[in-house]
Amino acid sequence: MNKFFILLFLGFAFTTNVIAQKIDYNTDKGFIAEGYDVTEYFNNKAVKGDSKYQTTHNGVHYKFISQKNVDKFKNNPDKYTPQYGGYCAYAIAMNGEKVDINPKTFEIRDDKLYLFYNSWGINTLEKWIEKDASNLQKKADINWQKVKIKK
Repeated sequence: MNKFFILLFLGFAFTTNVIAQKIDYNTDKGFIAEGYDVTEYFNNKAVKGDSKYQTTHNGVHYKFISQKNVDKFKNNPDKYTPQYGGYCAYAIAMNGEKVDINPKTFEIRDDKLYLFYNSWGINTLEKWIEKDASNLQKKADINWQKVKIKK
């Protein structure tokens, strides 16, 4: 009987520790995707959100262009939250580095939002596609598990 309570306690302690760890989100300018409306990406548009329409999910702030989009996000936040905490998907895939993004450079793949760095003549979305996005996506998924926790 004592072993049961010890195992129960250890399981609770482990679960509490895992839950207490916070994912590191890229909140440049105070918002995910630099304040662009994450629901609009699924309409193939990069549109800057309006300060009148905001919400918070997992401690991260989001902006939207309308209350309708806020509601859409609230109904399914996991669908609209950018992959890899909103960091550059290509950089996560290639070397597990958290690199800022250009919110106008994105891809919807398998109904998920991926953001990319695009500046100084380097467009990582182009590299992502050139170097086999499906394979890079698998690498990024693995690398993200190693670097996603905020330190």
